Amino acid sequence: MHDLEYLNLLSRSFPDKAACRSEIINLNAILGLPKGTEYFFSDIHGEDKAFVHLLRSSSGVIRGKINNLFANILPESELQALANLIYYPERTLQKKIESGEFTAEWQSVNIYRLIKVCREVSMKYTRSKVRKKMPRDYAYILEEMLTVDEDGEDKDRYFSNIISTIVDTDGTEIFITELCNLIHVLSIDQLHILGDLFDRGPHPDVVIEEMMKYPDVDFVWGNHDMSWVGAASGNEACMFNVLRISTRYNNFDILQDGYGINLRAFSLFADDIYRDDPCEQFRPHILDENVYDSVDPSLAARMQKAAAIIQFKLEGQLIKRHPEYKMDGRLLLDKIDFENGTLEIGGSRYELKDTYLPTVNPSYPYELSKEEAEIVELIKTSFLRSKLLQDHVRYFMDRGRVYRRVNGNFLCHGCVPLNEDGSFLTMDFGKGPVKGKALLDGFQDMIEDAYNKKTGSTDIFWYLWNGPASPLYGKDKMATFENYFINEKELRKETLNPYYRYIETVPTAEMILNEFEMDSVKGHIINGHVPVREKAGEHAMKAGGRVFVIDGGLAKSYHEKTGIAGYTLIFNSHALSLASHEPFEEGRETSPHLETVEYMNPRIRVADTDLGKILQEQTDALEELLGAYSSGAIKEKPVKR
Repeated sequence: MHDLEYLNLLSRSFPDKAACRSEIINLNAILGLPKGTEYFFSDIHGEDKAFVHLLRSSSGVIRGKINNLFANILPESELQALANLIYYPERTLQKKIESGEFTAEWQSVNIYRLIKVCREVSMKYTRSKVRKKMPRDYAYILEEMLTVDEDGEDKDRYFSNIISTIVDTDGTEIFITELCNLIHVLSIDQLHILGDLFDRGPHPDVVIEEMMKYPDVDFVWGNHDMSWVGAASGNEACMFNVLRISTRYNNFDILQDGYGINLRAFSLFADDIYRDDPCEQFRPHILDENVYDSVDPSLAARMQKAAAIIQFKLEGQLIKRHPEYKMDGRLLLDKIDFENGTLEIGGSRYELKDTYLPTVNPSYPYELSKEEAEIVELIKTSFLRSKLLQDHVRYFMDRGRVYRRVNGNFLCHGCVPLNEDGSFLTMDFGKGPVKGKALLDGFQDMIEDAYNKKTGSTDIFWYLWNGPASPLYGKDKMATFENYFINEKELRKETLNPYYRYIETVPTAEMILNEFEMDSVKGHIINGHVPVREKAGEHAMKAGGRVFVIDGGLAKSYHEKTGIAGYTLIFNSHALSLASHEPFEEGRETSPHLETVEYMNPRIRVADTDLGKILQEQTDALEELLGAYSSGAIKEKPVKR
């Protein structure tokens, strides 16, 4: 029950009984609609072309709609052509114009077909919701075309007249593009991104720009995301981690052309310091060619080594600042015997693969040289002044969290840290011991303090990148140093948190769902981070359907390991389905393998969702206001109609 003060405030928007009744009817109608389709993606890793294709095709769902509408009347070539037009309208239209195929007949036929598809994907929404997603300049025309029934001579003429007028006024190119974009946003009601937008792939900037076209997008952050947030916030260790990974995967386009990070001074420094060093352990993984900033692999190797050494020094300083992180085991530069070229770990000595470390002072190994310190300041200035990077980071920080609870699903990128016995891991960052939900909430608070309030240390972003209790990382260590310098495989091994063993079981899934105050029988846990080796017999679904790990290896570097090229989890009113994708190739249409993993019986309505709870609360309040008007507790206000 709401007090009279609240109802008086509500009466400003609904000043009489008629207004109350109208809105109650509207809300109840919405509550009865089928829930919209939710899409879950994880570990995009900058693979812009593959991700944009998945998004614009709705992971194959749009092609299914086209088949349902036209398979019996159009040949395969025209079905595919219509699909390509919807996915890539600008590119397709340009080709039609250049080839002379952009005739009035082609325009009319394809506008008609696109309207049919648009109607199909908009059926489960109210007219007002569809209207809100329409481009403003074409809203009236689109609404008329989507709602008019062309059956019957007069209505058919009206519909045809609209199309012919669009064609005759040379407005087809823009109109078709806007119509295709409307199909995209109507096909995906909610888009959930489960972390790791950045690193490995060439263009996370393009990925984010594409996401910005969709109105309902939210994120849970991944450890790679936190590294970039730290870099954008001026954390030096994060900046050089970002720089090292970008040079490792030959991603100079994103640094220089995408975000305008000036690498000239750094490249000159690296080329000078390591000119006579082959830097064999630092050769880049060339998965994508740089379009704008081609860098010689030898120079890229020198730059990667220079970034790595600076990073190890900065990380050593950071670890010493934070004894609460309990990461002294990652202090390795001071364990090097420079005379013998060995490293001491755990009382044993290991031979270094690379002993050329001219900028490391054995007496003060974590101290930057004068030249390194100057480079750090230059790189920091460049990161902090990159407006596009700052805008992109603000976008996914505003819409992101460490974890989310959405329509019965618990979303996180990595894990809820557990001990070896399967109990929740406890950590104390100076405010008392916390575990489970309280641990993840504590990280959320520290992130907000560091990024939004600017009162906390940005070092927390680095910890979330690779700390042993980080729910975004979920491993005992980040063995970057060992991978570069040590041959022994056992030292390079990164051990997963026990979560990844226990989450295979129903009791652990139920324990976690209960911890986060969710339905332990009907709820699901959805995370990514650890690639599922489907070709080795692993499956994304675990714990009897309670858990889904949806990192299927969208990044090219994981294709060989997983055997596929990414997952999409699709949750509509009828079912929960898992789509597994083949590697993306431009110009080749592939249909994902779609597996329905759970049927919804009865069909899920808006009333059953998180939004439904909000709308029901609004309905209840309006009914109370209606009662207050009827009883005379609140006077109706005159309204001109």
